[in-house]
Amino acid sequence: MTSATLTRESPATLPPAPASPQRRSIPPRIRVQRTLLTVTIILIVIVQVYPLAWLLITSFRTASDFAGGNPFAFPTEFTLENYGRAFATGNLGLNIVNSLIVTLGASLLIVVAGMMAAYALQVLGFRFSGFVRALFLLGIIVPVQIALVPLFIDYSQVGLLDTHLSMIIPLAAFALPMSVYLFSSFYEYIPRENYEAASLDGAGPYRIFAQITLPLSVNTIITVVLVNSIFIWNDFIFANTFVLSDGLKTIPLGLQNYIGAMGNTDWTATFAAVCVTVTPLLLVFLVLNKAMIQGLESGATKG
Repeated sequence: MTSATLTRESPATLPPAPASPQRRSIPPRIRVQRTLLTVTIILIVIVQVYPLAWLLITSFRTASDFAGGNPFAFPTEFTLENYGRAFATGNLGLNIVNSLIVTLGASLLIVVAGMMAAYALQVLGFRFSGFVRALFLLGIIVPVQIALVPLFIDYSQVGLLDTHLSMIIPLAAFALPMSVYLFSSFYEYIPRENYEAASLDGAGPYRIFAQITLPLSVNTIITVVLVNSIFIWNDFIFANTFVLSDGLKTIPLGLQNYIGAMGNTDWTATFAAVCVTVTPLLLVFLVLNKAMIQGLESGATKG
């Protein structure tokens, strides 16, 4: 039998037709969970965004419209005079500068001290390092109110009362425990081989810190700065206790200037001032939120 006969008589072998993809049905329980999760997220967004939207809209309302109508109603008339009054009534520009000095100074101190402490505890290591780390973590539960009177007495004796440092030092000190924890959690997952290879090349601990640890910690630094900047920018307790002159008042203290005689408050100008002071911090968060999320996740997963 020839090959031609075999070819003619044997049936052609065709590849099997691909099976049509069947859509997997989502179980009703999963659909309900997804719906509840979506509704919850929408409600959280509304609760978070509505006050900011109301604050922004109200800052453009006239004083008569806000006082005579429903405060939560949509304004019938818009004006920019509130922002002019906000800068004319109080020292808003000077308050912003003071808050910026305190925030940047405290953030710098937090990052430098937190990174070095975490590097010594987690990377270098020493005897009783675990005990020292536990002492740092205990600082998280210490309330700030217990330090007001002792610090006030000490500042008055050494001449630090009514200065920027009187606010920067305690703000950085009370934020240090959480910062050490975040940096230590990140350093734990840096491969030890990197440090060993640098040591074999003759690098000392300072050079290893500057060339290996510091460049890898950028996202964690951004996270620490942004998390603490919220509390530093809005701090009232330390500023109200240690600041005595108007020239050093920060934003929370400066907002008291909009309260007039007999407790009368220029609400629309106050809302305009709050919008001016909140906007820079909000813009920074919108720009750096991705780096902040990566910094928070870096201590939880490897890589």
